[in-house]
Amino acid sequence: MDPPPQQQAAVNEATRLLVISRGAAAVNPDVEEKLRTAFADHLIVEFDPRQQIEKLITPQARIVVAGGDGTVEFVVRKFADHTHPIGIIPVGTYNNLARALRLPIDLDKAIDVARDGHARAITLGRVNGHIFVEACAIGLFGETIALGESAKDMEFGKLAAKLKDVLTARRFQYELRGDLDGHGSARSLVFSNTGTIGLQLAVSDSNPIKPYLEFSVHAGRNRLDILTRAFKSTVLRQHAELTDQVFRFTDLQVKTRPRVRVYADNMHIGSTPATVTAETSAVKVLLPK
Repeated sequence: MDPPPQQQAAVNEATRLLVISRGAAAVNPDVEEKLRTAFADHLIVEFDPRQQIEKLITPQARIVVAGGDGTVEFVVRKFADHTHPIGIIPVGTYNNLARALRLPIDLDKAIDVARDGHARAITLGRVNGHIFVEACAIGLFGETIALGESAKDMEFGKLAAKLKDVLTARRFQYELRGDLDGHGSARSLVFSNTGTIGLQLAVSDSNPIKPYLEFSVHAGRNRLDILTRAFKSTVLRQHAELTDQVFRFTDLQVKTRPRVRVYADNMHIGSTPATVTAETSAVKVLLPK
């Protein structure tokens, strides 16, 4: 979606951009007004995944994104191979990426970091050519996250199919090659870049500042495990000390029998086999000094 003609001249010269998601949990008129005032020197657009925001800015423009994980991670993935500094204003429900980067959740402090923070490249994952920010999930865990996202976004037309995927997920045999060599049987394989994923389900101690991903052996080993993690995070608002066995890696090849669905964050991107890698992004996130 291109900008209106009356904005075209300004758009072509924009060196600062603020993207606001009005659908984010903590965004209300007062919050939006504060953001518009704090970033009055930015071109301001409402988040629309169809909009070609790369056409609105210069190649090194600063981007600030105010939204939940869906909006923030969409922008990070979109510009993963570009040298834009990105400021994050976490105003969503879970804010997994912001918490992993130890960004402030307080609005005023987050604005300060987005304006004056230190730009630093972060680690992103890639699976079969698709960038992920939080995790690559194979099998049951991926199906569950996709179901949760549809429920959260009220996509009732997709719920029945995704619920069926969860209920029919079966155990599979897997083989790992690369930085890790091993094999076994599982219902889920989770390769994480943030400590919590999806509905703030705790899976590892990883964060995108570290130059590697983590393979969680027991995360999502059955439906009860996933429900327990979800209950602790969303109902009890607590994260018990993790007992999962995790292994660090930067390059891994995964084969399964039979073939199993593969998810990059909450998006179904195909089936196994899968190549999962940790990569330093070209984009730099603004972090506290």
